[in-house]
Amino acid sequence: MAAIPVYRWRLAPDGYATRRQLRALGLRPGGQDVVAQIERSRRRRGPLVAYLYSIDLAKPVRPMTSAKWAALAKANRARRLCPRCHNDAGYVIPAELGMCVPCADLGEQSAA
Repeated sequence: MAAIPVYRWRLAPDGYATRRQLRALGLRPGGQDVVAQIERSRRRRGPLVAYLYSIDLAKPVRPMTSAKWAALAKANRARRLCPRCHNDAGYVIPAELGMCVPCADLGEQSAA
């Protein structure tokens, strides 16, 4: 494997971007390899590393299809559905509780 250039934090040349920066531009890496990396030093730990991709070789983000939108809506609805009372809580149910807040409160009251 060939060595890639390493730049210090905020000193990367123009034309490179991280995945998150590409996404903000409406782009994706598109199968290209990492062309460089940036490192930010930290005290008492290893450096933070971010991989950089070439903006010129990036491809546009694929649009969401109606099937993908439907699947995403179904998954989000499942995260809001309480397994105990089977009602839509209107919010994502906390994983710590495993049920909506009113059901969790009832469970605590009955246990006491």
